[in-house]
Amino acid sequence: MDEKHRCVQLSVNPSRGLMDEKFVILVQNAPPGSELTVHALHQCDDGHGWDAFAHYISDATGRVNVSEDCSLGGTYSGIEPMGLLWSLRPVPGSKPGLRLRKKNVQEPMLVTVSVYEGHRKEGFADLVPLASALVERWYMAPGVRRIPVTEGGLTATLFLPPGLGPFPAVLDLWGGGGQLVEYRAALLASQGLAALAIDYLTAKIIKETGKMTTFKYFEVNTAYRYLEEHPQILGSRIAMLGLSFGTSVTLRMAVYSKVMKLRCAVCISGIHMQPLDKEMKDILRTFNENVANTRITEENHVILRDLSLPITTDPLKKVDVGRLQCPLMLVVGEDDQNTAAQESANDMKEMMERAGNSHLLTVLSYPDTGHLIEPPYTPHVRASNFKPVNLNEILMILWGGQTAAHSRAQEDSWKKILLFLRVNLFGGIRPAAVFS
Repeated sequence: MDEKHRCVQLSVNPSRGLMDEKFVILVQNAPPGSELTVHALHQCDDGHGWDAFAHYISDATGRVNVSEDCSLGGTYSGIEPMGLLWSLRPVPGSKPGLRLRKKNVQEPMLVTVSVYEGHRKEGFADLVPLASALVERWYMAPGVRRIPVTEGGLTATLFLPPGLGPFPAVLDLWGGGGQLVEYRAALLASQGLAALAIDYLTAKIIKETGKMTTFKYFEVNTAYRYLEEHPQILGSRIAMLGLSFGTSVTLRMAVYSKVMKLRCAVCISGIHMQPLDKEMKDILRTFNENVANTRITEENHVILRDLSLPITTDPLKKVDVGRLQCPLMLVVGEDDQNTAAQESANDMKEMMERAGNSHLLTVLSYPDTGHLIEPPYTPHVRASNFKPVNLNEILMILWGGQTAAHSRAQEDSWKKILLFLRVNLFGGIRPAAVFS
C-alpha cells in the first residue's frame, strides 16, 4: 500500500439500523480516479461465511458513494445502494445449498464493510484493507419485546412493538420446512405491528404426541385465541401472513374458519389448490409421495411447481376465494420454480371476479422473481437445501429468480405489504420504531 492510500476513510451511515433500512457507504480521501473494491463479509449464525463485492473508480475528489456511483462489476453492477447486502453469497469453497436465515433475532447481523486497492475478485482474506467499518443490521428495534409462547400446545413467539399498546397483530406462517422462524415477525414488530411467529408443522406438541396438528391448531384455544385474548392486542384487528405452504393455511382459515375473523390476509408464493376434505397431514403426505415424480435439472435441482399444474377445475380441490370477505394481497414471483403461484393467482382473480368480490384482491407480480420473497436485502438464493416435513431426505430445491430483479421485488413488496397491513389494521398510522 503506498502513502496515497494510507489516509483512505470508509463510513457506513447508519452503522446500526433495521434490516429493512437503507444505509450509505462512503469512501473518502482515496487518490482521484483510483480503482477500488468495496467488500462486505458476514458470518451467519451457522458459522458459514458470506461475502459480496463491487468495483468502483473514485471521483476527482477521491470519493466513492455506493448509493450514487455505478459498480463496474462484482456480485452486482450498476447503481445499487444496498447491493452489498442483497448480493451476499457463500464465500468461495463453501458447501453447496446454503441459505442465509437469521436464527437469533436478539443479536444483530454483523457485516464488515471494507475497501481495497484495485479491482479484486478473490482472496480478500489474504488482503489488507485500506479501511473497514462494522455494520449492525437488526430485526428487533429497541423496545421490541420477544415473548416465547407455549400455552395451549403452542410453539410460538410473540413480538410486541415498543409501547403499551394495544396493537393490531399478524399471525406469521412460514412454509413446509417447519421450525420456528422468527425474523420476519420481529421485523413486523419493529414496524409497529405485533406479530406471532408460529411453528405449526414441527411443534413440541407434535413431537410429544406423534400426531400432526390440524387446522384447528390456529383456532380453538390456540394461536388466534391467544392473540384475541392478549391484553396488549387489539383482538378485532388480526391479520394472517403466509409464505408457501403457509399460504394454503392462510387461505383456508380466511375463507372457512368460523372462529377467525381476519381483517386481511397476505399470501406470498403460494397456491389455493388443496383437497378441502383433507387435513394437513394428508396434504403433506400426498406432497411427499409425489416428490419422486418431479423434474430434475442438469444441476440436480428439484423443480416442484409442476405438482400443482394444471390448475384444477374441481371446486372441492381448491379454496373458494369467491367466499372471501376480507382484503387479500397475493405476492407472486413470475419465475417461481417451487409453486405455480402465478397460475394460482390468475385463477383466484377469475374466481373472485365471478363472485363479485375482486375489489378485495391486490396482486403484486414480479418478473424474474423466485419463490423465496423475503424481507428487503435478504440475500437471494436461486437453489438451496431443503427438508420437507416428514420426508427423510434433503432436497436441493430450485426456487428461481434472478438476483437483482428478485431483490428489487423483495424491497418493493415489503413496502406494499406493510402499507396494506397498516391500512387494513389501523388506518396507516403507526408508532415510530427507530434507533437512537
